[in-house]
Amino acid sequence: MCDARLFGAQVAALGATVLPVTGAETVQALAAEVLAQAPERFALGGLSMGGIVAMEVIRQAPDRVAGLALMDANPLAEAEHVKARRQPQMDRAAAGGLGAVMRDEMKPNYLADGPGRAAILDLCMDMALDLGPDVFIRQSRALHDRPDQCETLRGFDRPALVLCGRDDSLCPVARHELMHALLPDSTLRVIEGAGHLPTLEQPDATTAALRRWLEET
Repeated sequence: MCDARLFGAQVAALGATVLPVTGAETVQALAAEVLAQAPERFALGGLSMGGIVAMEVIRQAPDRVAGLALMDANPLAEAEHVKARRQPQMDRAAAGGLGAVMRDEMKPNYLADGPGRAAILDLCMDMALDLGPDVFIRQSRALHDRPDQCETLRGFDRPALVLCGRDDSLCPVARHELMHALLPDSTLRVIEGAGHLPTLEQPDATTAALRRWLEET
């Protein structure tokens, strides 16, 4: 439930293009939308759900991706206990309660403690409310039904960056250690003082890591 503001610092520093993952309700269809908008060959980065879509992009068209950056993502299919929470959240959002879902169930899990936490949480809420409940429902369905991508990562042999916040409780460091082990040519970077959104929490450190990866790609 984020828009291009999630990558504001990185766009300014690196000239990146941000593509939305809002228009379909399967990971496969979202990846196809990315491929339809992207250049013939490109470096691809994604954070959280964007990283999940990025893995599907390299499953569908590995030869088009020159390098891969996975940030605060998860290569596994959705766990059953997480699936069980999805429909009640979607029902609340459809009934006008998107703000409450974000406030009560999602935002508290996003960030590390720090002086900028309140402002970033406010930005997250603004992005979510701007996208609205229909996008929330589509994204929730896509995440609910997403495939396991471990074999996809094993087969991707181009430069890869695996990056996460040290305090990410949604996609913990162990998930990134797994992706690092699966990817044949990867670097693992753990960002101190960040949770699930290091692009906002520690933008300089995150941008520096992305710049090094792009130089290798």
